[in-house]
Amino acid sequence: ARISELQAEVERLQAELGQDEDAEKIVHNHIKLLHQYNEAKDAAQVHSHRTGQPFGSLSIDVLTFNTCLQLANLRETTVRQIHKDLELPIGD
Repeated sequence: ARISELQAEVERLQAELGQDEDAEKIVHNHIKLLHQYNEAKDAAQVHSHRTGQPFGSLSIDVLTFNTCLQLANLRETTVRQIHKDLELPIGD
């Protein structure tokens, strides 16, 4: 009885997800995005700590640039590469 219930639930969830969707691919992409978010947040907090500016007081543009700069320093790469890695627009 329990096995039948679980099989029915799997079928229901698969139908909800979509037959052509790969759950593992979705989870992998979600984890990748979480890692990117956490790296950016960590870099922003490092910047906030180093500058003494409260995290919430930074403008989005300043926060984005400084976060990318800090992340680039941590990864020993360029801000341009961070923008590419995080799929952010690259300005001139």
